[in-house]
Amino acid sequence: MATVRLVEELSRRALGRYAVAVIGEEPRLAYNRVLLSSVLAREVSQGEIELKPAQWWRAHGVTLMVGQRAVAVDSDIRRVRLANGATLPFTKLVLATGSRAIRLNVPGMDLPGVMTFRDLTDVAAIEKAAETHRQAVVIGGGLLGLEAAYGLAKAGLQVTVVHLMDRLMERQLDARASALLKAAVEAKGIAVLLNAETAAIKGHQRAEAVALKDGRELPADLVVVAAGIRANADLAAAAGLQVGRGIVVDDHMTTSKAGIFAIGECAEHRGICYGLVEPAYEQARVLASRLAGEDARYDGSVMATNLKVSGVDVFSAGDFIGAPGTEIVEFSDAGLGSYKKLVIADGKLVGAVLFGDTVDGLWYLELIRAGSSIAGIRDDLMFGRAFVERSHPKELAA
Repeated sequence: MATVRLVEELSRRALGRYAVAVIGEEPRLAYNRVLLSSVLAREVSQGEIELKPAQWWRAHGVTLMVGQRAVAVDSDIRRVRLANGATLPFTKLVLATGSRAIRLNVPGMDLPGVMTFRDLTDVAAIEKAAETHRQAVVIGGGLLGLEAAYGLAKAGLQVTVVHLMDRLMERQLDARASALLKAAVEAKGIAVLLNAETAAIKGHQRAEAVALKDGRELPADLVVVAAGIRANADLAAAAGLQVGRGIVVDDHMTTSKAGIFAIGECAEHRGICYGLVEPAYEQARVLASRLAGEDARYDGSVMATNLKVSGVDVFSAGDFIGAPGTEIVEFSDAGLGSYKKLVIADGKLVGAVLFGDTVDGLWYLELIRAGSSIAGIRDDLMFGRAFVERSHPKELAA
């Protein structure tokens, strides 16, 4: 997804300046990973999540090499070696290698019936397994785990989500929104176990149960592990680039070696690997500007999530928990299944959480990113953009 955005931005800023070759290990065109769960739930087809058709790449003059794995980078002679033995020269190299699913370091992870949920190959394997399996345990109560659980439940399986933390999606939601999400997930027939640590996957010839550290055993003939991601940085490390949690880049998206760049989930900027789409797109825009000879820098991203999780709309941005000294404004309507929380500091909006009704999420994100005073609209901010624009036209015009 980062590469598609980079090529789009380059075509606008530096058309014809570079001959572009894209190497992709997966044997298919780039697709929207955010919609993997929708494919699993059979709400959309694989073809519908394809980002750009083959003719788009051709029209942009891109040499597209899918199903080809890059195995080595020689930064001295400026060449990339592929698994088939071929090598490609480069003057500029962009690493957008993404991330991979974490496999837990517990016994039984290699048993048949234990799968990860990260790409379309995983979706196909889970779909096939779901045809003959009845009881599934999903390890991980983050976004991917809940989406996998939702898809499996729609396929007719009995599903239990096992999550190590005390609330679902703890990186994106506060305690109250998470509790509402848990109730919504359980209403779909999915069991949720919190503060539950996996000790082992048990089975003789294949997965039969998930054992927890508290002694409980959950019957499962299908186990989906969605316990987090790790940056794909092995190629960069072998090439001698600086690697921490990801491939270390500066504010220009340059790695520790000149002429080699990294963007997206594989990149570590100021100690952060974002693992989200919007930061990847922002990084792609900055890098395209730099490659076009423009002055641009990446100062980091405001963390934001705007998604439909298990059929429920959720949004969060900025400091949605609320650091000491901040002001917190909340609105909740249990009947409508709606919850809003705004965090204010020094007269500015610095964070927000929305559950159920997220129509104003992107507007709140604009206010957070702008960092301007909300004093003139403070009293009505909770009621959303449309109300504020009707009530405070002069303040907004200023």
